[in-house]
Amino acid sequence: MSDYLLYATLAFFLSILFSMGGAGAGVALIPILNLLGLDFSVAKAVGLFAGASTTITSSIMNLKRKVVDFKFVLPIASMMMLFAPLGAYSSQFIDESVVKFAFMLMLFYSASMMMFGKKKALIQTQSRTVLFVVGIVVGFIAGLLGVGGGNILIPLLVLLGFEPKKVAVTVSFVVPFSALGSFFTYASYVPLDWVLLGIIAACAIAGGYIGNYLMHFKLKQQHIKKLMAVILYLLALKLLYGFIG
Repeated sequence: MSDYLLYATLAFFLSILFSMGGAGAGVALIPILNLLGLDFSVAKAVGLFAGASTTITSSIMNLKRKVVDFKFVLPIASMMMLFAPLGAYSSQFIDESVVKFAFMLMLFYSASMMMFGKKKALIQTQSRTVLFVVGIVVGFIAGLLGVGGGNILIPLLVLLGFEPKKVAVTVSFVVPFSALGSFFTYASYVPLDWVLLGIIAACAIAGGYIGNYLMHFKLKQQHIKKLMAVILYLLALKLLYGFIG
């Protein structure tokens, strides 16, 4: 019971912080749960379920508000929904240390984008072929690592020259569904504690709601993102220390 309370508290406060910064907490929750003793694959499944639970509402709201550009969304969404479960399925056949190392690199990447990333395109493209390729690559990596993929997808699409506001709406629509696809794939071969899943999902939803509410106050998102980046850097360094040790 004490473990449940600890995991739930972490999910609640991380969801508040990361939703204030416009991101999912799964990327931080997964390595923390693993460091606290949960099997890495179980931690990935829990993080995916919590992330999907907190972001599915925003997908529905964007549909109701009719702000989803389906010509832009469909190439990415269709490929991510196919390749995220494939990545999750492939995870069981790849040495866990390799997946953890890739996860560590992703933490460094995400933290650096939060800390130093600029919303300036490196190239300008509007190609639908590029969107299909992005969906395939990001979907597979996201499923393999057990994350929703938004922390990889947003900076990548901005660097490719796509409009940041359109990117944000697209990611908020796509990520919950690709995360659920990955989660159910992990659930097919990873033993899960469904009580723990329910508790963490409830806390993540509550934390996400509070974080979204607090976003409307005069809080500088830049400062929040720097704090998020520091947390991710520390987690990445902890994983790196484990490899070096």
